[in-house]
Amino acid sequence: MRKEKTVDFHIKWAWHSISRMYNTYAAQYDMTMAVGYVLLNIDIEEGTPATKIAPLLGMEPRSLVRMLKSLEERGLIRREVDGNDKRFVRITLTEEGKAKREQARAGVIKFNEIVREKIAPEELTVFMDVIKKINTLVDSENQRTKNADV
Repeated sequence: MRKEKTVDFHIKWAWHSISRMYNTYAAQYDMTMAVGYVLLNIDIEEGTPATKIAPLLGMEPRSLVRMLKSLEERGLIRREVDGNDKRFVRITLTEEGKAKREQARAGVIKFNEIVREKIAPEELTVFMDVIKKINTLVDSENQRTKNADV
């Protein structure tokens, strides 16, 4: 089977194109797409528990630890230890982090507007349904494989 006919080829190809576009946009603001995604997944008002961020992004916890350290060093986030339970750390945005988050949000909105201008709502509905089904299949397969290893 030629790679151009595989489902994963098209998903990966599209994601790489989107990633390049987001990184080009983010570079204007001294960010990367990954930084933007982390900032977008931190609750702007309440902050977000550090343990909740990696699953939201599909990142490995170790990778997230490095990213959070870098964001803290850049003054974009703060780590706040929970007053009731010292084991829990909440990540909050600094004012600079909130500004960067808004820049990232604007890039995501712009991309979605471009897509919605060029692709019919019915086609997007079908696409969303199919990609959700693919994610469910992948999650099920990962769980099955994980359980088989135990």
